[in-house]
Amino acid sequence: MDELPVVVVGAGPVGLAAAANLVEREIPVLVLEAGARAGSAVAQWHHVRLFSAWPELVDPAAVRLLEPTGWQRPERPAYPTGRQWAEQYLQPLAEVLGDRVRYGARVVGVARRGRDRVVDAGRESEPLTVHVRTAHGEERITARAVIDASGTWGAPNPLGGDGLPGVGENAAADRISYRVPDLSDEAVRARYAGKRIAVAGSGHSALTALVALAEFAEQAPGTRIVWLLRRGAVGAVFGGGESDQLPARGALGLRAKAAAEAGHVETVTGFRTAAVESDVDGRLVLESFDGHTLDPVDEVVVLTGFRPDLSWLSELRLDLDATLQAPVALAPLIDPNVHSCGTVYPHGVKELSHPEPNVFLVGMKSYGRAPTFLAMTGYEQARSVVAAIAGDRAAAERVELVLPETGVCGGSGVFDEPADTAASGCCGPAGAVEVSLTAPAARC
Repeated sequence: MDELPVVVVGAGPVGLAAAANLVEREIPVLVLEAGARAGSAVAQWHHVRLFSAWPELVDPAAVRLLEPTGWQRPERPAYPTGRQWAEQYLQPLAEVLGDRVRYGARVVGVARRGRDRVVDAGRESEPLTVHVRTAHGEERITARAVIDASGTWGAPNPLGGDGLPGVGENAAADRISYRVPDLSDEAVRARYAGKRIAVAGSGHSALTALVALAEFAEQAPGTRIVWLLRRGAVGAVFGGGESDQLPARGALGLRAKAAAEAGHVETVTGFRTAAVESDVDGRLVLESFDGHTLDPVDEVVVLTGFRPDLSWLSELRLDLDATLQAPVALAPLIDPNVHSCGTVYPHGVKELSHPEPNVFLVGMKSYGRAPTFLAMTGYEQARSVVAAIAGDRAAAERVELVLPETGVCGGSGVFDEPADTAASGCCGPAGAVEVSLTAPAARC
């Protein structure tokens, strides 16, 4: 099977990094991208600025592939937007890879050749088959290995607090967005100007939206933001501030605090949405599982994370954690029920292997439903997995990365402990309350 290509699913940052590592080891590779260009998912959040600087956003093998072409490592701005990341790095890298990257090719299934997941015989000796849908129809590609770097961007979590859309959520889809608003777009500005907007979520995307909308509220009179947190207290939501080893990540939290202090943000904790209803004026009323309701809002921005699409991997034997849907050996390192550090030990092929030979989930998809993924983590994953495919076990098991700490750690990251454990430092039962946040202003 050595003459067969390794199929990489997704031409995003980690998928292209895997391809660069494969080219460097002279292993045939084919990258299948459903979108029309490299970084298609990144292009959808082109207006968002990353909190990783350029040195953490480029893969070493990719740099070695690019530099002979005259490409120069970007330095400015230090923290690029999604558009700048794609234009200055991802797209040039895809161009160097040339016809190894195919666009408009959506992977709809992967299996062991001639065998469904029930059959034992031949799983070690038979190649994989990748079923692809294109504008010209369907085809089947034979592969020695599959690296799934398709990410989770296409599967945002719903507003509903039990993991399913709240009752009425789908019916209100015209006033619910699952992306950080691009307030440089005049149509988007008109949509939110003068409106009461609910923002649901506590991660970096939610903080980014809070900062952007609070600044917009200063320009658009009457614009108000209601921040919905599922947890019972704000706690460490804003991160480690100046203690964060990624300065821009810490600064984002401080800016979100400052946005709340400015008076445009009303914070409601312990609110896990059960239903979305319309009032007599057509505005949206959100109801929580414990019966609390919010005053009507005009728009809802849902930034509650993402989940992996595993449907097209159903014929493969994957060893996934029952909670996170991440590889079972990786899950304890990233489970937000155990900690809220956002700091993960570097890991590679050992944690990413499955019972199905030569199948690997890398990048954001490898984290399943866990949050806080760094590009440099994905690059290390890609390097290790490709080394294993090449038979270089020593390189595959060698750690070549030190990850930055967030400056905050401790306690459950997604829910509150019962009241009788409050003395241990965790929060009591959630209740819908308003809180006032104060902090010194800071800007990236």
